[in-house]
Amino acid sequence: MRLAMIGLGRMGGNMTERLMKGGHEVVAFDRTRDVVDKYVMHGATAAYTITDVPPKLKAPRIVWIMVPAGKPVDETIAQLLPGLSKGDVIIDGGNSNFRDSMHRAASLSEKGINFIDSGTSGGIWGLANGYCLMIGASPEAFKLCEPIFKTLAPPDGYAHVGPPGSGHYVKMIHNGIEYGALQAYAEGYEILHASRDFKLDLHQIAAVWNRGSVVRSWLNELAETAFEKDPDLSDLRGYVEDSGEGRWTVQEAIDLDVPAPVITLSLLARLRSRQPDSFSAKVIAALRNEFGGHAVKKS
Repeated sequence: MRLAMIGLGRMGGNMTERLMKGGHEVVAFDRTRDVVDKYVMHGATAAYTITDVPPKLKAPRIVWIMVPAGKPVDETIAQLLPGLSKGDVIIDGGNSNFRDSMHRAASLSEKGINFIDSGTSGGIWGLANGYCLMIGASPEAFKLCEPIFKTLAPPDGYAHVGPPGSGHYVKMIHNGIEYGALQAYAEGYEILHASRDFKLDLHQIAAVWNRGSVVRSWLNELAETAFEKDPDLSDLRGYVEDSGEGRWTVQEAIDLDVPAPVITLSLLARLRSRQPDSFSAKVIAALRNEFGGHAVKKS
């Protein structure tokens, strides 16, 4: 099939390469011209402006967007629209809020344009291993684009989970679960690292846990690799970003009256990681000193 990929970053670039290796023709656009040229060398067709994308496609046109959530998605769609026509398809493979995706689908439907939201997981390993795709779409749009999904995903690694919006909804919860899993591993390894009784080899422990243990996982395989490179993670700062899905998952849990303490606390732990010296911790230290004379540490 012939399609366009807008956004050639860590995900979009590797997806473009995997698609071309799978026999698809890709029109590639990125704001950085040199990045476009890189994929042209791999066989892509260059588009140096977004408005240059639709003329390089044949109807029904398929455009996959891999740009940051929010305003960049809306701006990209607005620039594409004049060149699109009834029956064309826009796929948002980023981490957009599912409610935004539902709104975009409804708006584009009025113009006869199909919108697909594809929750995409796989990270930098997706090029070699394939991407897990959670797809929200009409049955007709899904069927039209299924050859693309088959190429990007490993065997049985994609699913049509429901109408537009559902793909990003499932990916949102997926990432909420990821927050909790990462936090559990992090806390466990910190306890091991802090042990006063034993000098433990975290790489060795991660490795043995990956051979038959109930806590073995791909995430723990990555921990094994990380500890092999740097046993004390001394080159890293303990600052953890969040891309939004954890916050949205917690809000959805609140809205649905579903208790989600693990995911919620995992999100809060990420926020705490960004404070070099927490003011709330200072307040607690001050109050303990005031009511009990407990020792405090001066800055």
